[in-house]
Amino acid sequence: MKEILDTIERGVEEVIGLDSLKERLASGKPLRVKAGFDPTAPDLHLGHTVLINKMRQLQDLGHDILFLIGDFTGMIGDPTGKNVTRQPLTQEDVERNAATYKEQVFKILDPKKTEVLFNSDWMKHKSAADLIKLASLHTVARMLERDDFHKRYTGNQPIAIHEFLYPLLQGYDSVEMRADVELGGTDQKFNLLMGREIQRHYKQSQQVVITMPLLEGLDGVKKMSKSLGNYIGIDEPANDMYGKLMSVSDELMWRYFELLSFRTIEEINQFKLDAEAGKNPRDIKFLLAEEIVSRFHSEEAAKAAHEAFISRFARNEVPDEMPEISLTIPAEGMPIANILKMASLTKSTSEGLRMIKQGAVKKDGQRIEENAVLLPTGEHFVVQVGKRRFARVALSS
Repeated sequence: MKEILDTIERGVEEVIGLDSLKERLASGKPLRVKAGFDPTAPDLHLGHTVLINKMRQLQDLGHDILFLIGDFTGMIGDPTGKNVTRQPLTQEDVERNAATYKEQVFKILDPKKTEVLFNSDWMKHKSAADLIKLASLHTVARMLERDDFHKRYTGNQPIAIHEFLYPLLQGYDSVEMRADVELGGTDQKFNLLMGREIQRHYKQSQQVVITMPLLEGLDGVKKMSKSLGNYIGIDEPANDMYGKLMSVSDELMWRYFELLSFRTIEEINQFKLDAEAGKNPRDIKFLLAEEIVSRFHSEEAAKAAHEAFISRFARNEVPDEMPEISLTIPAEGMPIANILKMASLTKSTSEGLRMIKQGAVKKDGQRIEENAVLLPTGEHFVVQVGKRRFARVALSS
């Protein structure tokens, strides 16, 4: 039991209902483990896999994994962490994104042991009366206790009525799925607890809630997100994935090992001791990059990506000497095109945008996304524009 609990709790932020979890595990009956993903974007990234990795661990322990695609709730849009009302997705957007989620998730989960569910299967049969009944289970006052809703309300930012429905619908999913455990990020805690409340109303045993940390993106500050351009997609080419992982700071590398690696805690601790003893952190980062690329591609692809990475730097594509530039930008970050102009790497932001669209702008050897916003982390990084323009840049607020 101790080994099982150690596996379940590794990398976990919080377990709500731990005594209940122990009782259910002791019964020997497989747990019904729920995790839901709204198909709001066409691809999954490494931030999503923190949760999916935990699902795989529970799957390997013999429990039933229920991968829920929120095709119904996705059309509402999860308000978690948002300071404005999200634009609802169309049915076509949701269906297209859901198809890619279903395909990508099986790079981690065992398809033979995973049940994929869509919440539209039960929600499309509900009437307006059913929705009103569900809405009666919670008060506006309790909804406004939620941090993001509270900030928007006190800041005179509008909150649409349908946004209040989202946590209720996510909670009701747990009733339909008879979930014993629900996994989610720390930012989902309010919604996950809603599932416990609604299960209690429907006379079901309350699910155990397991929250996972949010993985920082390549900037080391903000949650990994495609909209911020600080993500590593699990469908990216092996060389791009490898290069992005190698661009992670030495400090952030340990966070990635903790949340993404399948290595034992003992192995990771030994790596830390090796680094303290003088081993080059780059050599340890090689192991992380190779493990992740092997998982989503193959060992052969990881080895080829490693060789390509070494070859690129062995050919001195990046000069040893270049200007060092320190810039002050707003705390919320600044688009890369503006930074290029401030650093005198382009004559104007429009030239910067044009170079980005042409794929001629790189940050630490990786092509920059057109909509990338860089944050003032204080860490140095190498910016390349075209073949000859280089600068080592640090951003602060």
